[in-house]
Amino acid sequence: MTGDADRLARRCAEAMYADDHAARDLGIEIQDVGAGRSVLAFTVRPEMLNGHDMCHGGMIFTLADTAFAYACNSHNHRAVAFTADITFIAPAKKGDRLTATAQERQRAGRSGIYDVRVTDQTGKIVAEFRGRSRQIDGTLVP
Repeated sequence: MTGDADRLARRCAEAMYADDHAARDLGIEIQDVGAGRSVLAFTVRPEMLNGHDMCHGGMIFTLADTAFAYACNSHNHRAVAFTADITFIAPAKKGDRLTATAQERQRAGRSGIYDVRVTDQTGKIVAEFRGRSRQIDGTLVP
């Protein structure tokens, strides 16, 4: 069953990514996806830096939020965030490779809870994110 669920999750991710202009324009890449989980990454570019020469928190949030989206949509039920929060732990600099690893913690009825850890290329934790999802009408793939 897990193999089928993971194959479905990959199909859902491919369908989402095809229409995900924000992720593609930011250079977010899908590293791995499965039922209730995803791993996405990007490299911090100069236009992502804030006035302190660090990766803007909004960029880190976007990476985490995108990983959350791919995890909560992996079951082929359209889902959106209804709340999310993030704790910034360490700065990221230009050239850092950030990876967001999302994991489903709970899914019941139309609601889900997902944790996302953002790390840099050395494995240092940059941020911790928690998102709560709500299923809406529709599917991603037939």
